[in-house]
Amino acid sequence: MSTKLQNKNAATNARGIPFAPFVDKVEDYVSSRAEVDGTMKSFQEMISKYQFMEVNTQRRAAGLKEKVPDIQKTLDMVQFLHSRKPGSEPLETTFELNDTLYAKATIPPTDEVYLWLGANVMLAYPVAEAETLLESKLATAQQSLENCEEDLDFLREQITTLEVATARLYNWEVTMKRKEKADNGGGEEPTDRKRTLPNG
Repeated sequence: MSTKLQNKNAATNARGIPFAPFVDKVEDYVSSRAEVDGTMKSFQEMISKYQFMEVNTQRRAAGLKEKVPDIQKTLDMVQFLHSRKPGSEPLETTFELNDTLYAKATIPPTDEVYLWLGANVMLAYPVAEAETLLESKLATAQQSLENCEEDLDFLREQITTLEVATARLYNWEVTMKRKEKADNGGGEEPTDRKRTLPNG
């Protein structure tokens, strides 16, 4: 049974997340009721792993959704500074000190800007180099966000596929129980074989 599940899981998406096994025929995964418990447990473990990946991907996507506008805003400002000609009049503006506090500043034409790199590190860059760096960071962040959204859709599909597989396995076991009961002359089904579906 485990070999069959591994073979079905060989394919992955672009980020290496494996496809869930699609159960068209339950007999491809179990040959008797004795294998149902192990197969059901494998399906539930895979669902838990996909749900764990889904939560982590949601967190990463939420961080990127905050990061992309910040990078874009910084890039817009650097592009504006880059467009100013030497000898232009100083620009009077306000800049943000924190979420609710702003200060006034006068900015003369400049060929250098300072960028926060994280971990309390700030570096000076020529304006043209800063623009190139920010464009690269913006493109990377946007691509990462797109990948996260694709992965979230993919993970939801795999979870649904496994939930359907679990339901089919459960229904197959019920059918086999009824068949065995009929073959044995209608005796009581063993209580230790009764189960409930996940979330059921």
